[in-house]
Amino acid sequence: MQTTAVYTVHYQLKNRTGEVVDTSEGGEPLHFLLGGDGVIEGIQEAVRERGPGDCLEVTIPPAMAYGDHNPDLVRKVPRSAFEGIEDLQVGMKFQTNTGEQAQVVRVMAIDGNLVMVDANHPLAGLTLYFELEIIARREATEDEIEAGRPLF
Repeated sequence: MQTTAVYTVHYQLKNRTGEVVDTSEGGEPLHFLLGGDGVIEGIQEAVRERGPGDCLEVTIPPAMAYGDHNPDLVRKVPRSAFEGIEDLQVGMKFQTNTGEQAQVVRVMAIDGNLVMVDANHPLAGLTLYFELEIIARREATEDEIEAGRPLF
């Protein structure tokens, strides 16, 4: 049986100009199972074979993060699809259930009775710049491997 690890990592996500847009500083670090679904492929590859105390600067292309921006996931829907929402605003997020699976859509624009929504991940199409500090690494339990995530 292949062994895998559970990592605990502090991170800073920066945009291309170096501005911090997300961080675990002052909060809970990221916990994930290597090979699990809990974190993007680029972070998993960066920490593989690394251990506690290692600090990394990683540039992750869209293909190893949230994928390319898919224009097919941007569409116009009637305002009536937001029945009961009186103060609909650009930037609002909603969970939809189209039958296949639940999606989160963001309101991008409102033009009269039409609302443009985007179901792409907000970071789709972007190169991500991370600073990572590995806090801990341990072998995963069989239960964690079966679950595909750390169990605490």
